[in-house]
Amino acid sequence: MPKSLVIVESPAKAKTISKILGKDFQVKASAGHVRDLPKNKLGVNVRKNFEPQYEILKDKEPMVEELKEAASAADKVYLAPDPDREGEAIAWHLSEILDLPDKKLHRIEFNEITKDAVLAAIKAPRRIDKKLVDAQQARRLLDRLVGYKISPLLWRKVNGRSAGRVQSVAVRLICEREAEVEGFVPQEYWQIKAELSRSRSKAFFTAPLSKWQGKRVIAASEKSTAQSMVVDSKKLADDIVKKTQKEDFKVSTVGEKTSQRQPQAPFITSTLQREASTFLGFPVKKTMQVAQKLYEGIELGAEGPTGLITYMRTDSTRVAQQAQEEAKKFIVSRYGKQYYPEKPRVYSRKGKSVQDAHEAIRPTYPDRTPESLRQVLKPDEYKVYKLIWERFMASQMASAEILTRTVEITAGDALFRASASEKKFPGFTIVYDRLSKDVIADSASEKTEEAESDEDEEAGNLPELKKGEELKLKELKPSQHFTQPPPRYTEASMIKTLEELGIGRPSTYTATISTIIDRKYVERQQKALCPTKLGQAVNALLVEHFGNIVDVGFTAEMEAKLDQVEEDKVDWRGMLKAFHQPFAETLKKAEENMNKVLILSDQLCPTCGQAMAIRSSRYGQFLGCVGYPECTTKIALTKDGKPVPDDRPSEEVCTTCNSPMVIHYGRYGDYLLCTVETCQEKRPILKKTGVDCPRAGCGGFIVEKKSRHGKVFWGCSNYGANECTSAFWYPPLTGGGPGGSNFCPKCNSMLIYKTLKRGDQIACSSKTCDFAQLITGQETHA
Repeated sequence: MPKSLVIVESPAKAKTISKILGKDFQVKASAGHVRDLPKNKLGVNVRKNFEPQYEILKDKEPMVEELKEAASAADKVYLAPDPDREGEAIAWHLSEILDLPDKKLHRIEFNEITKDAVLAAIKAPRRIDKKLVDAQQARRLLDRLVGYKISPLLWRKVNGRSAGRVQSVAVRLICEREAEVEGFVPQEYWQIKAELSRSRSKAFFTAPLSKWQGKRVIAASEKSTAQSMVVDSKKLADDIVKKTQKEDFKVSTVGEKTSQRQPQAPFITSTLQREASTFLGFPVKKTMQVAQKLYEGIELGAEGPTGLITYMRTDSTRVAQQAQEEAKKFIVSRYGKQYYPEKPRVYSRKGKSVQDAHEAIRPTYPDRTPESLRQVLKPDEYKVYKLIWERFMASQMASAEILTRTVEITAGDALFRASASEKKFPGFTIVYDRLSKDVIADSASEKTEEAESDEDEEAGNLPELKKGEELKLKELKPSQHFTQPPPRYTEASMIKTLEELGIGRPSTYTATISTIIDRKYVERQQKALCPTKLGQAVNALLVEHFGNIVDVGFTAEMEAKLDQVEEDKVDWRGMLKAFHQPFAETLKKAEENMNKVLILSDQLCPTCGQAMAIRSSRYGQFLGCVGYPECTTKIALTKDGKPVPDDRPSEEVCTTCNSPMVIHYGRYGDYLLCTVETCQEKRPILKKTGVDCPRAGCGGFIVEKKSRHGKVFWGCSNYGANECTSAFWYPPLTGGGPGGSNFCPKCNSMLIYKTLKRGDQIACSSKTCDFAQLITGQETHA
């Protein structure tokens, strides 16, 4: 009997869906796009109404043949790429390549990879949505026209790597913020705080000066009005202190106010990326990679691969009714009826760019708590799942009730104010109490002094006071402050800004930030995104010669038009034509008028003493003498943009000729190189632990290594050679364990040092031995 064929993008997704559909279905993966514009030419026939010239990707040719063969043998073919524009385009490209009759070809989509969702999709197939395909095509061709035409010009004029419709706007925003930071002039201002207590109490509380002579006291960064003032000098601060400390301090007003704190909406792509950056320190690329795994399916023992979250590329906060009901059942059961609101919460987002085709990001099974999955999830998967689960569950819960007490204290012309808040009912905060809201404080520079609230004290510090009560002054403390420059963008705040400006879409944020960093236009300094000299030079040229291309308003307008293509309100070819005509004229003028720009480094040429300029090649950046071609001196640069170091001596000896070896820097970093030119033996630098390989007769030793995914592990120096497979996720113990030995007292295997959240421990490296012991502080590890 012929089977039905289901085609998805990834092998992981294929595995999960295969488990759900069973033996009557064959599930295969295309591994992403199978067809695209050519790499070595424009691939858009402008004269033939912007006809794209697609070709099958070289590395996908065997896969395409395999899919064709499977499709011809199947009775039905279901195309099941992701439920978005990109997924629809992949489905369309597959349909064009497979060239099957309409009655045999079906498009299905699901927002979550669960049994109910997949089976429902199989029962309700549809035709490919050409409007979605056209929207993706228009975006791809627009990006190709901009990038393919401007990038060669940048190569010639400034050694820039590339330009892009969205990436260049992001670089401009970062460069403009850097100019604001560099040009910032700090302003002085003073705060005055009174330390007070009740007349017979030794417990003091703090109350900041709120008004002076009837005017509200503000920080220098706040907007000034006729009814406000800034204490802008030590002289004025001292004068206020001198006059006020002679006065009687009396409570003038006492007030209480109960308010409700509402939970935040469940995650969309951008808020997940921002929250993971803020609270987990994850780059956006890492967050999306982990979320993709959670969506496509995680191995859950006997259950097999199971999708744990809904589709992670979405800008909708909508939640399916069934998910709401499951969440309600869990909340009432776990926390009680009082923790569920009177009616289910409904979240909606307004804005032209919001696509409401999908749900918010949520757990597929609300009753699968993070703790219940901790043993089967990897640490990063657990962290991201916990973030998603807690945010979703909190979004369905009752509000928190906050009681705020405010006290105003008069002393002559001065009025001091102190507030204290306490939770009367925790509500959703019992699950999720991260106070990020819409303001993401994700870099130290963002926490400006003037943004700190001094009025709001801990509830326990502010005593119960009565109107008219006289207070005892301990001290009046004036303190000097300066306004802070605007914070540099972080990945999180950059995403937030792009989203607010209507630039890019959930599926493009990760690629945009990764590209500008990979192109060396921007670099990370801790969490801040800072422009490089190359980035600033490229941005200056683009702003001067392609002002509209890197204009925020123009880019947002183009995004809106691409959305209108999807809504069938704008013809995609007509949109490209309207863009291309003025763009071609701008490009021609730029080619005629753009001058070559040299980006000078701080390094001087060791040969002739002239300046060295930063240049680019297909292998990366290097320093070249400005005296070229008369002086051809070049200095290679490391990945960090620093001159490559000279060879350094090592203690290693060449195994071929017994000569000394040096530490040499190469394309992939430091390695060991034989000093004899005719030998040239090369070896990786091993981080030794001083522990011999436990495998009998191996003769190797345990060293620190990295997996192909960059994860650190410890393995034998002969790992991969001589068939030695000794490898461990934790370092070997080197300082002596129980009885002073580095070997297990139960089975005599090597001991390892585990760093765990519940406490560090010494454990046996053998999987068949259960020996483990909490550390005492005397042990050491590699």
